[in-house]
Amino acid sequence: MSVGTLDRAASLNHWRHRALAEKALIGFGFLTLALVLPPWPGAVLVSLAILAFTFLGARVPLRLWLATAALPLGFLATGALMLVVEVGAGGLAWAPGGLTQAAELVARAMAATFCLMFLVMTTPMADLFGGLRRLAVPAELVELALLTYRFVFLIADEAAAMTAAQRARLGHSSRRRWLRSTARVIANLLPRALARARRMETGLAARGWQGEMRVLSPHVPACGRMLALVLTVQAAVLLAAVAMVVMW
Repeated sequence: MSVGTLDRAASLNHWRHRALAEKALIGFGFLTLALVLPPWPGAVLVSLAILAFTFLGARVPLRLWLATAALPLGFLATGALMLVVEVGAGGLAWAPGGLTQAAELVARAMAATFCLMFLVMTTPMADLFGGLRRLAVPAELVELALLTYRFVFLIADEAAAMTAAQRARLGHSSRRRWLRSTARVIANLLPRALARARRMETGLAARGWQGEMRVLSPHVPACGRMLALVLTVQAAVLLAAVAMVVMW
């Protein structure tokens, strides 16, 4: 899943034109609940609530969501596995309490990941940068984040072009050649990406760049009913989690 695909999906999303304050309240509000509430049942309830907003509200395509979640969830599964087993004098063994720790880690991290995925899939980066400017975040930080985001696309374009060139020259015809070609891409990617960055800097200077890159980000006022609905759901999740903890 490429960064450009996610950016296009956010620009075409059903909630593309909803207020940034509403989507930020959903994403960061549930993220806060996922961090402060216990993994069970708090993180589980947060996951269910944010998935409801993702699929029923924003109507994010399931295939796109699964493709985006595959990498972070795979990384999470690998990390959780390290908590389940341990290496001792007798070799590999089950870690005492490791299964419980792994389950809590997976539940909390999944809830936090789903919250960030909701924000990424419904909000273009231009809107996020515009929101940071309206919050009076220092302009230097906003411009640095914007240029870094642009630089990600440059690196992705360079990697795609190099990989396509290798594939056309049968560089991926066998596993051994694939490993060698991939190593060469990794070794040559940074110098070529830095060269592209210098050309981008030269192009900005030639266009009279004064240290501020403006993007089109219309300000949409927040809907009071939507904000009230989100706060009500978050309060319900908080109360349900506290009640279940007390009952258990």
